[in-house]
Amino acid sequence: MNATILIVDDSPFIVDGLAAILSRKEYTPVCANGGEECLTILKTVIPDLILLDIMMEPMDGWETLEKIRENPATKDIPVLMFSAKKITPAEAREHSMSIDDFVSKPVSPSQLLESIQRIFSRRNELLLERLAAQDKGIDAAMIDEYTALRKNIEVDRNLLAVLRASSGMDVPGRNVPHEDVDAIRNLEDKVYKEKQRLQEIHILLEKMPELMQGN
Repeated sequence: MNATILIVDDSPFIVDGLAAILSRKEYTPVCANGGEECLTILKTVIPDLILLDIMMEPMDGWETLEKIRENPATKDIPVLMFSAKKITPAEAREHSMSIDDFVSKPVSPSQLLESIQRIFSRRNELLLERLAAQDKGIDAAMIDEYTALRKNIEVDRNLLAVLRASSGMDVPGRNVPHEDVDAIRNLEDKVYKEKQRLQEIHILLEKMPELMQGN
């Protein structure tokens, strides 16, 4: 693949293991033992993807992600979050628009590689769709909204599956905190509204040639 992937974890053992997995699949791994080292590396290296652990010290993954997104040079790099800690509904709600996927530790090599490939495939598809839309003269703001919705729906669906499984809310008789249930329902509502808006944009795009001819 020759894509460069920056691995960020404060456990050298995990970093080395992930680097070995990625190397076997012809990715080029770059290793960072923590958030601070990640940000230092990003001053000189712009990877194709960042594999970022959540539970790190002293700078955890969410703080590292925030700094990555604040930097114009790195804000568009895909970020795949992973953690042995269960992601909470509150974390999912706060960070879902800033990440490209999430996997839980211990992660199997096949699961990790599948998620990485899914991110790359989605970005390539959206790039081709963007170029085609630009050729048709479609408004840039509408293209931006469309691509953002496509990504957000995929990420939110995955987060919902993770949250529902970890909360046990689908298990009969399981007592799930009300705040967790509410957060999951809110995320479900967000996905529903995103899908509705995406359908509206699809309809507008289908009518676009007629509208342009009318002008």
